[in-house]
Amino acid sequence: MRQWRIVLLLAGSLAASGLTITSLAAGDRTQARSMVISQYGIVAAEQPIAARAGTAVLESGGNAIDAAVAANAAMGLVAPMMDGIGGDLFAMVYEAKTNKVYGLNASGWAPKGLTPEFLHSKGEQWMPSRGIHSVTVPGAVAGWDALISRFGKKSFAEVLAPTIAYAKAGFPVTEIFGDDWAATAGYLGRNREAARVYLPDFRAPAVGEIFRNPDLARALTEIAKGGRDAFYKGTLAKLILDTSTKFGGTMAADDLADFTAEWVDPISTDYRGWTVYEMPPNEQGIAALMMLNIVSGFPLGEWGHNSVATLHAMIEAKKLAYADMITYVGDPRFAEVPTKGMISPGYGRSRAALIDPAKANCDVGPGTPPYAGSDTTYLSTVDRDGNMVSLIQSNFSLWGSGITVEGGGFVLHNRGALFTLDPKHPNVLAPRKRPLHTIIPALMAKGDVRIAFGIMGGFNQAQAHAQFVSNVVDHGMNIQAAMEAARFSKASFAGCDVYVEARMPDAVFEGLAKLGHQLQVLGDFSEGVGGGQAVMRDYKAGVNYGASDPRKDGQAIAEMPAMP
Repeated sequence: MRQWRIVLLLAGSLAASGLTITSLAAGDRTQARSMVISQYGIVAAEQPIAARAGTAVLESGGNAIDAAVAANAAMGLVAPMMDGIGGDLFAMVYEAKTNKVYGLNASGWAPKGLTPEFLHSKGEQWMPSRGIHSVTVPGAVAGWDALISRFGKKSFAEVLAPTIAYAKAGFPVTEIFGDDWAATAGYLGRNREAARVYLPDFRAPAVGEIFRNPDLARALTEIAKGGRDAFYKGTLAKLILDTSTKFGGTMAADDLADFTAEWVDPISTDYRGWTVYEMPPNEQGIAALMMLNIVSGFPLGEWGHNSVATLHAMIEAKKLAYADMITYVGDPRFAEVPTKGMISPGYGRSRAALIDPAKANCDVGPGTPPYAGSDTTYLSTVDRDGNMVSLIQSNFSLWGSGITVEGGGFVLHNRGALFTLDPKHPNVLAPRKRPLHTIIPALMAKGDVRIAFGIMGGFNQAQAHAQFVSNVVDHGMNIQAAMEAARFSKASFAGCDVYVEARMPDAVFEGLAKLGHQLQVLGDFSEGVGGGQAVMRDYKAGVNYGASDPRKDGQAIAEMPAMP
């Protein structure tokens, strides 16, 4: 009786205030965060300091391109295990005045001396996953230079200033990156320079502890003064070469000096009226487009978000698309990749016909597409003029090769680990060749709306992109809800194993298991399914939107207008 009296009293109080229990219930929702909405620029990054570095550049008169470089530079400081100037970069730029999408491939090539024959002479039967022979030329700084030179309004000195200041003054280590730091301290300790730079007092810095990197501040100051040449021909190039030589690497001066980033045309497909853009090979973005083509014939919207039928179709589409991607994708300068055939709607329909609605396929092989010619951080930016950048940058594995450049304050990536030594494969190691890449930025567009988005996490990325697009297109979610929604991820290429987040209903787990899927349940918001960021612009209204994944430490931050 007392409980009912409390309910009646509450109802009366609400009624007096103009609210009802029904109206409160109508405010219930499944997403944890609201979108950031502004008529000014927005930077969405996986750490607030990086997002703030980007918005500071916007507030000083920079555009979305300047902000993206500033935010990326800051990410290399605050998340050194994930990315930095020792890694590679890909980006897409939407230029509002030309209404055109541009792609930038800033992935580095293998040194001339790094060949299968050389590795075999060292007793290697497989491509090394760590160490100096997994290192290819880092492309990030060349990517920054290409972006700023073509589209930016600011100088290197201006966009790098926030990170240089933080590298000197220090920053408090955040939760997720702090956990990663602590978990990998043993690995860092194997390299003396890595331990000196990243394990002050012989331990990983704790969450909330101030970390400084004066060596990185000096390296970025060199780039601010000398531009890309400081990294590829100057002082930093010498540090890289000295470190490589010390560990028996093959990197030569001309491997660095000759490298340039490459502007490329993005590839795309139509998904229920939305144009979805990905980068062309040598990276895995093609698999996201293939997944979307495969599921385009299924009524995912009618089946419901994360229903058994929807998830089964998406998981099976992932297997089919990835079987083709891992078979055919390599550096198109060295191998003929059937890109147009792989993303053709007809080929998508032929692959979709292989999906059995009543059973998971545990042994998916590649198809025969027609030949018609030719650990990571993600951030996205949009400015008040509607320019957008979708940028992803990575060391590949946590701390990359495990080798820190002596005196440079940054690690060298291990992207070369994704080469194969199989002489018949399009992704076989060769001098000046770029490996298959997992990191992929993306854009999608319909009418007056553009969305720049990305979800990091190794080979998780293409399947996560397809799920995000489906969440927006098939299930009507806003970009924050679409980013937060529970995801699946299949880490392997064979078998029926699949990871799923725990937020999905038990009935879905049971239904998928009956179809033969071997489920491994993760936490509610797991890094195992990747973490992402997104920005969106409604060009008709002139309003920008930002979203940041709660699976990361990040934030979407809006630019402040000029103060009087």
